[in-house]
Amino acid sequence: MLSRFTLEWRYFLLAVGFFTRVPVPSVTNFKVEELNHSAKYFPLIGILVGAAGAGFYLLSARFLPQTLAVLISMASTIYLTGAFHEDGLADSADGMGGGWKREQILTIMLDSRLGTYGAIAIFLALFVKFELLSTLHPTLVAYALMMAHSLSRLSAVWIMATLPYAKMEGKAKPLATHINRSDLMLANVMGLLPFLVFIAYQYAHHGLTQSLLNVVLLTLIPMLLVGVWWRRKIKYWLDGYTGDTLGAMQQMTEIAFYFGLVLWSMHR
Repeated sequence: MLSRFTLEWRYFLLAVGFFTRVPVPSVTNFKVEELNHSAKYFPLIGILVGAAGAGFYLLSARFLPQTLAVLISMASTIYLTGAFHEDGLADSADGMGGGWKREQILTIMLDSRLGTYGAIAIFLALFVKFELLSTLHPTLVAYALMMAHSLSRLSAVWIMATLPYAKMEGKAKPLATHINRSDLMLANVMGLLPFLVFIAYQYAHHGLTQSLLNVVLLTLIPMLLVGVWWRRKIKYWLDGYTGDTLGAMQQMTEIAFYFGLVLWSMHR
């Protein structure tokens, strides 16, 4: 019988191995059902990926213009995750754009070939991220990366907690069970942690001002709107989620957060 700490460490390593390219020790006696328990660590993976992106940005910005530093940062996070979520966005765009029935949409999503809708979605997502991050004040970019990567993965966890799995095969099938309350609570804590630290920093340096209230409203409301819209859309068309739609959720809410942060930074 494994100790609680050993078991949780095992779940965390499974999450790292599943969602990143980071090499982890092989897990003995692996059961696919164990990936269900690793779902609570997805926001923590987001913190780590965001921290890596922030590190590459801060290092590059010492010697290069902000635009190039942003590109290097984006490339680092894409490499670290193996474009896992970008692939989900592309497949979702192809499926939703080219299919008119549930079975047709799911079949298109399973096709490994990149279609027109998927190509456009990836281009726009990367271009908009680059523009938004390049627009931010240089001191905000590193914070933005950590907050956006953790919160966007928390958004995906909420999809998993509130919708059933939509098909019988695919990358996310081992994650297709309901997330219990304690795991969801832990995911919320980890997903919100970088954002709460940022809010605390703003409070310590600027006090409880209208600007502080604005940063909460302007950053979280766009994410909530995008998240609710996407959840309703996949609920209507697929009656649940797939691994691809989780990736799309992560990408779209990440962009929505950057958008809100740019709005706040322009009007604070």
